Amino acid sequence: MNIWLLSPYHTGSHLAWAEGYQAHSRHSVRLLTMAGRFWKWRMQGGAVELAERAQVASAASPPDLVLATDMMNLPAWLALARATLPAGTPTVLYMHENQLTYPWRPGEKPDLTYAMINWLSQLCADLVVFNSSFHRRSWFAELPNLLKHFPDYNHLGLIEQVKARSIVLPVGIDLIPQTKRREPSGAPLILWNQRWEYDKRPDRFFSLLYRLDGTGHDFRLAVAGENFRKLPAEFEEAATRLKHRIVHWGYLPSRQDYLALLQEADLVISTADHEFYGISILEAVQAGAFPLLPNRLSYPELIPEQLHAACLYGDDEELFKMACMRLNQPRPAPPSLRRTVVERYSWPVAARAYDEQFAELSR
Repeated sequence: MNIWLLSPYHTGSHLAWAEGYQAHSRHSVRLLTMAGRFWKWRMQGGAVELAERAQVASAASPPDLVLATDMMNLPAWLALARATLPAGTPTVLYMHENQLTYPWRPGEKPDLTYAMINWLSQLCADLVVFNSSFHRRSWFAELPNLLKHFPDYNHLGLIEQVKARSIVLPVGIDLIPQTKRREPSGAPLILWNQRWEYDKRPDRFFSLLYRLDGTGHDFRLAVAGENFRKLPAEFEEAATRLKHRIVHWGYLPSRQDYLALLQEADLVISTADHEFYGISILEAVQAGAFPLLPNRLSYPELIPEQLHAACLYGDDEELFKMACMRLNQPRPAPPSLRRTVVERYSWPVAARAYDEQFAELSR
């Protein structure tokens, strides 16, 4: 099959997902992308640019299937590209995130425009794919409240129709070479490898570290992950207060350097209020870091049930006790957990599932 993948906000996990699928699919996947900035404008106006690019791409090879990310205004693109697409070309919408249950920044007024773009895109897609069961459940649980916000003709009955043609296909992760983990050079290494954003709750993470530091627990700290112009103030404070613990601070543009850091980490901790999937956590676990994660959001489905007690915490006090234990008795992620990550989430496995679903839809 010839697949067009539309990615108007092509950065971070969106970029990694698109290029990962392209690299591992048995189909020919052509990327039609735009730079990953100005997300609101991408959702509003990206369809115009990508419709023009579709004209050029169609001259070389028209698609058998169109795969779009959730940042795409799919109905607008389909209208603009109608003279370009072969009749009946199936469309798939991949939901990395959504603008209905994604938390807004503190002090930022919610704007229903972007959640409606998500909903209208789902309505015109032949198949809607979510990256986790939690994401799918939370979207359809909140969607009636969005539509009831409007005065009439809200078509609530369409929710079940879209739900019936929605499935879960996780994002794949690259297999990290299973080289020998570095010998511990001193204290256990705690890793933060998530976005530097308010919804990841860096205040909780650093409060934990201040408490561990104050109670005499020895550890080293590596803070990686994507960061932006507006940084939560907690990072600046932590860079000073935990200076004596820090072995790395900041985004690692080199993939090899990032993988080396993952392989050195002993503990990867999430304190997030929001997570639709958790690719950075899965990468760290596959490299050998032991995870301590909230017992909510998407995390329980990433961890086998028999390991929930060891890896998932209920509140800040339980997290502190679990972190103390792991610092006193450091151990890598259990082999069974690492096998699960490879068997469920590695790109060869994920891409095969995508390929089969898309081929069936095309037929």
